[in-house]
Parts: sequence; structure tokens; C-alpha cells
Amino acid sequence: MDDYKGILTKCIHAGNKKNDTYDALHTPIYMTSNYRLPTDGTPVDWSGIHTNIYTRNGNVNQFVLQDKLSAVEGAEDCVVLGSGVAALSGVFLTFLDSGDHVICSKVCYSAVNILFRKLLPDKYHIEVDMVDTTDLNEVKKAIKPNTKLIHVETPGNPTTGISDIAEISKIAKGADALLSVDGTFASPLCQKPLELGADLVIHSMTKYINGHGDSLGGCVLGKTQLIDMIKEQAMVNIGGILSPFNAWLISRGLTTLPLRVKQHSENAMKIAEFLEQDKRVRFVHYPGLKSHPQHELAEKQMLGSYAGMLSFDIKGGEQEHLKFLNSLKLISHAVSLGDAESLIVYTDKYGEKIKYYPEIYAEGFFRFSVGLEDAEDILNDLKQALDKCGI
Repeated sequence: MDDYKGILTKCIHAGNKKNDTYDALHTPIYMTSNYRLPTDGTPVDWSGIHTNIYTRNGNVNQFVLQDKLSAVEGAEDCVVLGSGVAALSGVFLTFLDSGDHVICSKVCYSAVNILFRKLLPDKYHIEVDMVDTTDLNEVKKAIKPNTKLIHVETPGNPTTGISDIAEISKIAKGADALLSVDGTFASPLCQKPLELGADLVIHSMTKYINGHGDSLGGCVLGKTQLIDMIKEQAMVNIGGILSPFNAWLISRGLTTLPLRVKQHSENAMKIAEFLEQDKRVRFVHYPGLKSHPQHELAEKQMLGSYAGMLSFDIKGGEQEHLKFLNSLKLISHAVSLGDAESLIVYTDKYGEKIKYYPEIYAEGFFRFSVGLEDAEDILNDLKQALDKCGI
């Protein structure tokens, strides 16, 4: 790995291949499904993960992205896969066997909910306890003799709850269990789970790492021994490989990650402060606000900025909520997060997963991914939409 110290330099230069045949300054896209095999009698490992004999086993653009991410996250190694869900399920299927027990954050991404509440218990007889991981006592009480994995999402999606990675790491080690942390909401720049004792950190690269809303991808980072196991199982044998084109797109997006996260964070703080002061807003949760339930922990655990995700709700009923949503002009009602554009998702009080969230969310809420637009333009859009609600 290149020995770069600055995060801006790492995002731009780490992992790049300098020996292209035509001396290209940037690593080209290697759009090939296979590579030449040796003809000198050298044995070929058909399921190998360290040479590019076939794109499912690895490809040049994948190697560049993995090295770049490892440098940014401060990890020994990295595997990139076809989506964030591929990265998550790759961890779960690699390290869990029938009869094992898992502790998972009750507030988590929808696909993780499905995997742990239905698929893994029903098909693979894996025991699961979904607990409030912002409460260390709940984590401790959930430990069993067969606990093999604690999976924490922090900040939690969509409530932005903060779980104490360092303390949960101690609990996991005491139980001889792995700790995996989904840090997608924070990006690799606002939080370093591996430094806090996590064994694995997972990101949906579709979000902040790529940042442009034009490709899917997921990554897992940690010690080489663990990452090799995921590569062999989830990448080669299950086939969750990331395409060369998407690896190239995400590598391109990663070069501007520090600049984008800085702007996301600054904008989000301004928006959160505005919403907190507006009497028409029922609540707002953003880790950077002193009013956030785990603000002190966020200050300690996150790296001085809190990225661009917040949740909030306005007063009034369903009619007012929909009026607000339909009055937005700049902000788009769309899923995903971490894009250049501001994106908002509305969950009404009948939402399937709302029962898993803190009580304040029971009447419905908005999840807001604050974009890179001028903060004043975002604020003006929120103000005019609130004005039209009549609340």
C-alpha cells in the first residue's frame, strides 16, 4: 500500500496503477471477463483471490478500489462486492453457521431486518436477538454461549442513534464473538470503527463513497485473514463480485469524498439547527446537535463532523405531511443517501418497521439526506414547503 499520510492524498492517489501499457495517468477501465493463463506449467488456482485469471476472482479496477479504501479506512485489507447488501450478507453467510446466535441493532437497514428476522432464522436456523444497541445493558443481557457475531449499525438508519463501538467491542471480545459495524451513515471519514475495536466495518459504497447516485457497490474492511474468507465465499463461490465499470466509477467518486463529506456535514448542521428552532417541527435528530440523545458519545466517537443524515417530523397529520412533501421543489422524494442532491424519504405511521424505532417516531417521520447544494437554497425550499402546510 502506498505510504500516504493525508486523507485527501490517500483518496486521490492510493491504489492507483502506475504501470499501464500506454502510461495512462488514471487507471483505465478493464472491461474484460478473463485474463491470459500461464503456459509455463505454473499451477492455476481456479478459485484464487489474489490473481486476476477471471473477473469473478478479481479484476484490476477492483484491486485499485480495495487498496484505496484500505488506505482511507486504515484497514489491513478490503473486499468490494456488488452492493451494500452483498457486503452485509457476505459477512453473515461467511461467519455464521446453523445454531449460532447473533445480536443485531434493532434499528437497522431494511435488508438487514429481513435477513435477521426471517431469512437466516427460517432457512439456516440462526438465532437472532434484535436489541437497542445504543443501550449497553441490552447488549450485555443478550449475550449467549453460542453468540458468534454482534452487528451494530451506527449511526442507525434511519433514526441516527449512536452505539458505543469501543464498549460493544469489549463485550464482543469477552464473548469470543466478532463485531461488525455498518458505518454507511458516517462514511469512512466521520468514524473509524476498526480503531475502536471492531473486527469488520461495512459500507454501502452506493452512498457517500461513490457520492454521485450512479453505481451500486458494497465493501467490507478488516484484517486480511477475515477478508480473505469473505472473498473466497461471498465473492468467488457465491458470485457477489463488483463489476470493473462500477469499481472504476466508485474509485472516481472516492477521490472527492473528503470535500463532499465536509460540505454534507456543514449543510446538515445548518439544516438541523433551523429545524430545531422552527416551532412547526415536532423533533429533529442529528448527531451534531446537543439535543441528540447520544450527542456526547457522537462527539467522542465521530471525528468532528457528522455527515449529512438527519431525521425529523413536522406537526400535523397525514394531510400536512403529504402537503409538505409535495411542496418541496429542490429536495427530491427518493431513496438512497449521500448523493450530491438532497433526498428525502417519508415514512408514515403505518410503516412496516416503525414499531422498531423509538416512540417519538410512531407518528411518522422524514429521513433527510442533506446534499451539496447551497445551504441557503435547501433552507429556502424547506421554509416554503413548511409555509404551505398551514401548521
